[in-house]
Amino acid sequence: MRQAGATVESLRRRERGDGTRPPHPLLPLTVRGLGFWAGERWILKDVSFHLPDATRTVILGPNGAGKSVLLRLCHGLLRPGTGTISWGGLTPQNAASGQALVAQRPVLLRRSVKGNILHALKVRHLPRAQRAERVRATLALAGLEHLKDRPARTLSGGEQQRVTLARAWALRPNVLMLDEPTSSLDPGATRGVEELIRAVDAAGTKIIMTTHDISQGRRLANDVLFLHQGRLIEHAPAGEFFAAPSAPAAAQFIRGELPF
Repeated sequence: MRQAGATVESLRRRERGDGTRPPHPLLPLTVRGLGFWAGERWILKDVSFHLPDATRTVILGPNGAGKSVLLRLCHGLLRPGTGTISWGGLTPQNAASGQALVAQRPVLLRRSVKGNILHALKVRHLPRAQRAERVRATLALAGLEHLKDRPARTLSGGEQQRVTLARAWALRPNVLMLDEPTSSLDPGATRGVEELIRAVDAAGTKIIMTTHDISQGRRLANDVLFLHQGRLIEHAPAGEFFAAPSAPAAAQFIRGELPF
């Protein structure tokens, strides 16, 4: 993946006053007493945390811990059974224009790479005069210029995931939420997606992502929320969490010994 630091800084300067970012910064994210159930089973129970700034947050935990559900609740796709979610005083639904979510199995349109990104901008009603430059800058940051005219659905899995992330970031959300963004990718493709995540973060977008991959958490997290069996077991800076987790379940997970 090709990327230059000047590209990130030029994007910041060019878009600082173009009206494309929501006027409300969204952060901090405050979750209090959050609960969600399906049927007769609690998926999440009594989850509370506060994210005050734009550091990269990784929601870590084993499969079935409730990570994806938590992400969808924060995005407003699901409504909590108990508790509240506030994005700087806004509900998730009212903050939706400042967020983007990339699901585990995103769908690409039967269009070129460029066409997929352009379609997202049209749907969000970005002024026509700004679309070509926005697409160009997005392709450049994602290292996808050489693939821009290729049908998106014919690309490799890693390339498709980078297109999906680029399409979401083209909207310039304040917050980009990623649900297991590399769960089905090989190590090389995973590296390319992680490079793009870092570039988007450097461009000023808050990243909140889920993963069950401890190594990926070490590489990407500045802040860790550790979930187990639907409960938030630990919330700590990444360095502290991986060096000396305070919760026994977190320590077991890091050692690969946590039973489901």
